[in-house]
Amino acid sequence: MISLDWRHPRMSRAPLQPRSAPDLRLRRRLLMLGLAVAFGILTAGVFYRQVIQNEFLQREGEARYLRDAVIPARRGIITDRNGEPLAVSTPVETVWCDPRRLVNQPDRIILLARTLDLDPAFLRDRIEANRDKGFLYVKRRISLDEAQALRSVIAKHRIEGIDFENEYRRFYPGAEVFAHVIGYTNIEDRGQEGIELAYDRILKAEPGLKRVIQDGRRRAVQEVEQVRPARPGHDLALTLDRRLQYLAYRELKAAVTEHRAKGGSLVVLDVASGEVLAMVNQPSFNPNSERNSNPERRRNRTLTDLMEPGSTLKPFVVAAALETGVITPASHFSTEPYTVAGNVVRDVHNYGTLDVTGIITKSSNVGAVKIAQKMSYETLWRLYDRLGFGHTTGIGFPGESPGRLRHYSTWRPFEHATHAFGYGLSVTPMQLAQAYLVLAADGVKRPLTLLKRDPSMRPESPSGVRILSRETAQRLRAMMETVVSEQGTAKLAMIPGYRAAGKTGTAKKSAGHAGYASNRYQSVFAGFVPAHQPHFVMVVMIDEPSAGEYYGGVVAAPIFQRVMEGALRLFNVPPDNPAPSMLLAAQHNQGVKP
Repeated sequence: MISLDWRHPRMSRAPLQPRSAPDLRLRRRLLMLGLAVAFGILTAGVFYRQVIQNEFLQREGEARYLRDAVIPARRGIITDRNGEPLAVSTPVETVWCDPRRLVNQPDRIILLARTLDLDPAFLRDRIEANRDKGFLYVKRRISLDEAQALRSVIAKHRIEGIDFENEYRRFYPGAEVFAHVIGYTNIEDRGQEGIELAYDRILKAEPGLKRVIQDGRRRAVQEVEQVRPARPGHDLALTLDRRLQYLAYRELKAAVTEHRAKGGSLVVLDVASGEVLAMVNQPSFNPNSERNSNPERRRNRTLTDLMEPGSTLKPFVVAAALETGVITPASHFSTEPYTVAGNVVRDVHNYGTLDVTGIITKSSNVGAVKIAQKMSYETLWRLYDRLGFGHTTGIGFPGESPGRLRHYSTWRPFEHATHAFGYGLSVTPMQLAQAYLVLAADGVKRPLTLLKRDPSMRPESPSGVRILSRETAQRLRAMMETVVSEQGTAKLAMIPGYRAAGKTGTAKKSAGHAGYASNRYQSVFAGFVPAHQPHFVMVVMIDEPSAGEYYGGVVAAPIFQRVMEGALRLFNVPPDNPAPSMLLAAQHNQGVKP
């Protein structure tokens, strides 16, 4: 008989026995070991991150909220000799964006472009091309009014990803009047032409650097430290006189317009110091708005363009002959047409026989050639070379041309003759002015400068190199007074109350291998005032006058008269006691010093 046990299976098991002590200790030890291992791993991780990876993690953290921001610095100011500003840096703002936040907002891009007067398609393409970047310039150096208008648009339409930074923009108060001398800077504030380029190392500023904390919208909320202080550029004082520069520019521009000329140049030098008081050119450009204008308009023609000086070289032929003793002031020469190496040299009019002063007064080509032929090729070349022809003036202006003066060993007989009346060599207006400075400074060639001399550092009248004797220079000035007289070729250069001296020049322009053009001239006048003790030297050149008149005494001399009259007034030069020019020349011929 089978018996059934209806109890629950668990009840059929044997009763539980308590765990032994060794098992409990083992479990406890394993637990403690596990905790110890976990704690060790945690400690090692903390040590690794806090000690070994500390710098890396700090850099990564700082990269998310710390930024290096530029501290803008002002470029050096350029002033005239009296402290009047000619180039200044004004604060402006630059707009930049985060392309990643704008690339999918075409309507915002169009609005942004229209507000900043940009082409919407162009701006959209730029943002699309830089869609993976976090920074892109939208427009550099906008005015404060433009910045304010953009801020209003951003606030109204809630445009994100746009921000501003402070910069400086160069401004030129004198605009086109000083453009060729001062030059201009590019978008990065680096000098591109003129003084801005020549002295960029001195004028340029060194922006500072500061570390700031930025929020999620890249806005600076706190300055942490200054990494590098900003250093503004050094200021420069030029030798130019703002008042005289404006006067010279006005008169030159009026003359170029009146004579329908291609262009012109004018330079005024201070005799005592060799400083450039005025230097202007036509045509000009506005450096505030036309920095991408035609390069032809940006050339400083006074220092870069070459001309054949024509009859303005005749005084130096006479000076060389007087220095070597081959003539005296009383020497006479026939000025009938004269043949040299098969070529006929003639004057505009037949003046018959002239003395040395008369050759200067009437600007006789024949007389100048006959005087030159009394000297060797080397004698005439050496004087021209020492005057600075064929060399830069050392004024330190970028792009200055040295001119062209071939060595005398290559001259031929007729070239020797043409060098006597200013053909066969090329000079810049500045080189010609430096040569005339020698006559005005009693035969001493002084260094030229565009930077105002500091009397505490350098003497006001810098020492120079003697080129001619004092007596020869004074005799030449007396002879050249007769040019600026009723008997001379430059009576339109006469200045009431002052004794002026100078020389006209009218040179045909080269037509290349075809010789000289028959209807293209350069009209030149070079002179100084007062003649007895000159304060100023001036050279003016009008390029290709086409209104009918082209002689230097008619086209260029009146400009000399008007500008010099203003210079004498501006610098308070008292009138001298004018003596009749012909009488003074006669006194020199007799050996009487003024």
